[in-house]
Amino acid sequence: MIGLAAYPVLAVLCRTYRWKVAGAEHYEAVTESGRHPILALWHGRILPGLHYFRHRGIVVITSQNFDGEWIARILHRFGFRTARGSSSRGGARALVQLRRELAVGRAVAFTVDGPRGPARVVQPGAVFLAGATGQPILPYHIEAASYWTLNSWDRTQIPKPFSTVALAIGAPIAVGSTDEALLDRKSAEVFSALEALERRALELLD
Repeated sequence: MIGLAAYPVLAVLCRTYRWKVAGAEHYEAVTESGRHPILALWHGRILPGLHYFRHRGIVVITSQNFDGEWIARILHRFGFRTARGSSSRGGARALVQLRRELAVGRAVAFTVDGPRGPARVVQPGAVFLAGATGQPILPYHIEAASYWTLNSWDRTQIPKPFSTVALAIGAPIAVGSTDEALLDRKSAEVFSALEALERRALELLD
């Protein structure tokens, strides 16, 4: 019921946004080369990305609980696929599914600080998956000129109707292996990239 009620509201809201996009060529270059991106973003910037990346068959992890169920229903209506699991339950199984999805040619997406935080701390899942599959991480960040902020751990932002929304997509980040020291360095690189993309998105709104 939550999914059925929320989707049309979100879909109508998202259709009112006016977009400014930088870095779309990075996504196109990855897909045109036959590779499959591992999209990486902060948890607090999920909503507008659902609209921009809709109906591309991108696979997203959702939790195996009540919230994860209705969120999955909404994702499916936006044209996403889901792998069920989280850092506390079913995470390893979800990563196995994501490896299979990448192997058959589907992009995947990670909220790299989700699902429970701490906010803006890169968790190892996306970087490990990139190292294990050879597919690149593609970071992106979204900012809006006008938005509501939820009182949640991630300070989720919901752009207001007719707001200008800026999307900045970064260059792909390759991870050569699952060596622990390398994964730590690449996690730091993802963090730095997301910080830079936030600045770029804010510049687009000026």
